[in-house]
Amino acid sequence: MLDILFTKSADLVSGPLRDVGVKDGKITYIANHSGAVPESREICCLDGKLLLPGLVEPHIHLDKALLLERMAEDVTELRQAIEVTSYLKQSFTAEDIYERAMRIIKQAVSKGITHMRCHAEIDPVIGLTSMEAMVALRQQLKGILDIQVVAFPQDGLFQDKRMPILMKEAVALGADVIGGITYMDADLSGHLELVFGLARQYGLPVDLHVDFSDNPHQLAIQDVIQATRKYGMQGKVSVGHLTSLGAAERGDAERIASALAEAGIHVISLPLTDLYLNGRGDHKGDYRGLTPISLLLKHGVNVIYGSNNVQNAFTPFGTTDPLDVGLLLAQTSHLGSARDARQLIHMATAGAAAALGLSGYGIRIGSDADLVVCSAKDARSLLYERPERERVYKKGRLVSQTDVIQQNWLSLETVGS
Repeated sequence: MLDILFTKSADLVSGPLRDVGVKDGKITYIANHSGAVPESREICCLDGKLLLPGLVEPHIHLDKALLLERMAEDVTELRQAIEVTSYLKQSFTAEDIYERAMRIIKQAVSKGITHMRCHAEIDPVIGLTSMEAMVALRQQLKGILDIQVVAFPQDGLFQDKRMPILMKEAVALGADVIGGITYMDADLSGHLELVFGLARQYGLPVDLHVDFSDNPHQLAIQDVIQATRKYGMQGKVSVGHLTSLGAAERGDAERIASALAEAGIHVISLPLTDLYLNGRGDHKGDYRGLTPISLLLKHGVNVIYGSNNVQNAFTPFGTTDPLDVGLLLAQTSHLGSARDARQLIHMATAGAAAALGLSGYGIRIGSDADLVVCSAKDARSLLYERPERERVYKKGRLVSQTDVIQQNWLSLETVGS
């Protein structure tokens, strides 16, 4: 007997309605809807509502979220954002980080996020406080949200001789991913050697902040591609931002995009931050401060998107809803077709799951029952209208429910009067 059976569920392929059954946290039954259904302890009739796999947030900084009220001035440049945040970090405590992170996580779960990769800052000022807080959250939230923690050296690896030691200690605490940032250390080669060396030593993937600028000649991504090949890390490296590539000469961008695809490097666009801090100077062509989404997709790169920051010095915006980010990317990257909408939903689901190396993901037999129910008829209505995620399940367990009550205050009698 099934634990729960979703009947008359729709998917983005717009085929016949399906029934999806769950037992012991796994999807064990999928069939086109018919009058004959298997026995189940609970039956949830969706009447044509979408049943989606859980959404995936591939890049977020929980430890420095919700800092706007602490900032003495507005920020408009990357270096300024780093400096302001470095100052604010001096007052961070484990309790403070936990409280702000939980506010974000509660919103995220209600929006259908079942997996999240967060970057925990590591430096001599904050030490391992953020890392410890994220690891504790990961443990506490098991069964509600799966969290991957990145050991992230925001201020670089060679500004202080303690950093290599702190990175190793972060791994000992339970880091899931080795982080890096190509634009903070003068010695790029040494930076990448340390990051990829740690990844190989501990058998962990790599997630880098790369080429976050408008400078078409800042192309550290070429060194990242070489390091990925050298260390045999194909498919296990993700890069965030990569906005300089959008400003590069077309021929250079085409060549690099092809190399990224060949190396299996996942590219994470972070439009909330990239559009805010980039594109403030004079630029030729159609550069918008973003990585070149369409060009990368054309070459077969797994391009996805993330929230990055929520209401802080880097990004004064943010709602934790991946579909808000997807809509922004659609509007700013000329992604307006029905096919584009399906691609953007793919980026927030299967594409992001691939970047995080998730197994047992998706709506198929044997996968974890991480599921989201919402009212939308297709990818466009899902992305453009971003309806409430009415039910969110983690391994078959209901972890969030939003009741939708539709009231029309404009009565028929008032129309045309």
